[in-house]
Amino acid sequence: MLQIRAKILYNKKIKGNYFHLVIQAPKITQESLPGQFLNIKVNDAYEPLLRRPFSIHRVKGANIELLYEVVGKATEILSRRKSGEYLDVIGPLGNGFTLNTKHKTLNILVAGGMGVAPLVFLAEKLAYSVERIAYRKEKGLKLSAKRYPLNAIVLIGVRTKDEILCEKEFKDLGCEVKIATDDGSKGFKGYASELLKEVLSTIDYRLSTIYACGPRPMLEEISHISKKYNIPTQLSLEEHMACGIGVCLGCVVNTKEGFKRVCKEGPVFNAVKIIW
Repeated sequence: MLQIRAKILYNKKIKGNYFHLVIQAPKITQESLPGQFLNIKVNDAYEPLLRRPFSIHRVKGANIELLYEVVGKATEILSRRKSGEYLDVIGPLGNGFTLNTKHKTLNILVAGGMGVAPLVFLAEKLAYSVERIAYRKEKGLKLSAKRYPLNAIVLIGVRTKDEILCEKEFKDLGCEVKIATDDGSKGFKGYASELLKEVLSTIDYRLSTIYACGPRPMLEEISHISKKYNIPTQLSLEEHMACGIGVCLGCVVNTKEGFKRVCKEGPVFNAVKIIW
């Protein structure tokens, strides 16, 4: 964990209230893993007092990319920060995903809303893992993920098609992408968890691993589904955080091993350990 002054390289609206932020943080990128997050002070003033947590979306060389939605005062302030300015950043924080990189494994990534943010980084790590690269070389295949598809299905759940993020990024990595919209404006009409049940009914899921990030009700339902199908599942929990470093105990969740801090022992947990 490091605390640095990170230079803003890019901070632009993608669409609606969704923004793409790129910061220069070479020391943090060296240690970052999919599922971890940064805790950012959005300005140098006393208000807002607390930092805000943001999942690491992608790591490119010395730069870290973040996706965020403007939902309150802090993110509205962040959306007005300009290229060339600096942010006070602490990270990488928390425990990330444990990757199942065996080439025969079917990786199922389920994102609800902004839950897509950490899953792109995860998909990149899966696509370019040492094991997969070795397998491609052994088979005489080119290393481009576009030329040899990643054995992964990505399920993206949103309220309406205008809120879909990162569909192209997942497809460029060789993932099969399926969309669920609450209003039926694109793809499956319903929730991502319902789409997951439909997908599992049509595939051989015995060698599958599920990774999911999104709203708590979605993660709870996925936890029940994974138990029914006996599929190893990792959940990235979204909880309100104050300190982000495990001191304030404001983000604890109940598990079979007692209360755990989402910011410290999480945000990624084994689904079977969570007590809903």
